[in-house]
Amino acid sequence: MNSTNAQAYAKVVENGVQAVEAVKELQTTGYLADHIFVLAHEKDRTDRIADTADAKEIGIKEEGVFDSMANLFRSRGDELRAKIVSMGFTEAEADFYESELDKGKVLVIAKKKD
Repeated sequence: MNSTNAQAYAKVVENGVQAVEAVKELQTTGYLADHIFVLAHEKDRTDRIADTADAKEIGIKEEGVFDSMANLFRSRGDELRAKIVSMGFTEAEADFYESELDKGKVLVIAKKKD
């Protein structure tokens, strides 16, 4: 599923290889690496894919200090949903994307240029 809203574009892919391909496609369409994010259910998998794809992870800059601190006390599912919402998606969209991450898929997000 692909989704586009006023703030960001998202694409769910099956695996890390497809995530790398999606990031490269976004870069060729003009998105900067600083505006492309990847998210997987496991933190270390997110790290590996982000490094390989030359993309970013959703961090303090995107979430804000409060949400970043709160994530220390949240379950991984709650943390992922909070990260997705911080990128401009609704709670319902975040629920859907997090359920896809539960299945082992990867989420690629491209933030709209400011």
